[in-house]
Amino acid sequence: MNVKIYSTPTCHFCHMTKDFFKENKIEFTDVNVAEDHIAAKEMVEKTGQMGVPVTIIEKDGHEEVIIGFNEAKLKTVLDIK
Repeated sequence: MNVKIYSTPTCHFCHMTKDFFKENKIEFTDVNVAEDHIAAKEMVEKTGQMGVPVTIIEKDGHEEVIIGFNEAKLKTVLDIK
């Protein structure tokens, strides 16, 4: 499983998502789109989203895109009870 979050340092919902991952011991890659403009463009091309956070979870050969801090969907995709 591979978890990537596109975020910015000032985004409250980004911090909430990353805190959720830490609390549930989920390893993730944090991509700061405020500094990495190539990654920002990649995020928009891949998801059509301009806002953050955008989380992409690659699991069993399938990618799940989660927009914003959606705790219920994160728990479902990551099998967290």
